[in-house]
Amino acid sequence: MSAVSVLAAVALLAGCSAAGTAGSGGSHGSSDPVKVGVVYSRTGLLASYGAQYAQGFKAGLDYATHGTGKVNGRRVEVTYEDDAGDPAKAVAEGKDLIGKGYRILAGTTDSGVALQMAPLAAQNHALYISGAAATDAVTGINRYTFRSGRQSYQDILTAGTMLGSLKGKKITVLAQDSTFGQANVAAVKAVLGAKGAKVGSVLAPPSATDLTPFARQTKAGGPDLVFVAWAGSTASALWTALDQQGVLDSGKVVTGLAGTASYSAFGPGADKVAFLAHYFPGAGGENPVEQAMIDGVTKAGGTPDLFSPDGFTAAQMIVHAIAAGSADDTSAMVKALQGWSFDGPKGHEQIRAADHALLQPMFRARLTKGKPVLVATEPTAKVAPPVQHMKG
Repeated sequence: MSAVSVLAAVALLAGCSAAGTAGSGGSHGSSDPVKVGVVYSRTGLLASYGAQYAQGFKAGLDYATHGTGKVNGRRVEVTYEDDAGDPAKAVAEGKDLIGKGYRILAGTTDSGVALQMAPLAAQNHALYISGAAATDAVTGINRYTFRSGRQSYQDILTAGTMLGSLKGKKITVLAQDSTFGQANVAAVKAVLGAKGAKVGSVLAPPSATDLTPFARQTKAGGPDLVFVAWAGSTASALWTALDQQGVLDSGKVVTGLAGTASYSAFGPGADKVAFLAHYFPGAGGENPVEQAMIDGVTKAGGTPDLFSPDGFTAAQMIVHAIAAGSADDTSAMVKALQGWSFDGPKGHEQIRAADHALLQPMFRARLTKGKPVLVATEPTAKVAPPVQHMKG
């Protein structure tokens, strides 16, 4: 994940050994606390996203338990562990928590981490709710794994809505010639190309600092839409080049709106860029749940941002799984979440029973004077990912 990207290149899980037998033991007494382990990036490259998630989670737990911190009379005891963005460290912490009797795990801002935590949960019959990790591979990976954020497919479908009918439209993906950039090209071809768009690409070496030639090449192709997926410190230089070479004036340019800290990277041409957005404060129309999240995060000294809803929604899901299922029976918690429909910070959401995709609205925005302004809300059905076969 990066300031102006909507996808992450991820590695598939090579293997992971089982640890413990969470979910297979007997029932605890009604007064025992419910142990929840949150494994997230408190440090590392995604620490700012991890902070947003954790702040949202705490606000969501307070909201969902009506300020009591209890579900069905049992206290929810949360342990926070730092994975530092390292899949091996995350798995080690997950194993340790499971070995200590934790049946519920949540967190994860990194796709690579999520793809290793999900099999661990399945092996040990533990409920796992992935957070901001956007990789589509989490959806349908196994019956024990859910997600509290959006996935990449929803991002790309949101971008596609900016062109109306895609048949015959020319889309250029502007990215770096890296695994990350190539994954973006492949994803846009798979999603929007399948709807009739002609998808090409302009790829710059990751080491390039003079990005003017690539801006010129993009403009020369005459695309109907330029889809920008850019990672790293050269983002400001890229947007300056696109503005100076007239790319931002010659057609529609779209990219993902990341956290507040990224807004300045777009420079003076920011108001010419169309943004697809997972979330920004106010995007939910200040519905009661969104307002509760904003108030809760702010009261605790945090700042609501891109991934605050992912943490908040995870807490909502956990509380519902315990209340409608059983904290001592993972299968009951899974069943309680499958098909559950609820109001979240973004609006009305639903967990699809078939593959555990989190169906949710997505947003289109623009930056005006350095602040995001809502342009449109794309309804849940319009940006729903295709149903995946449940793999395990």
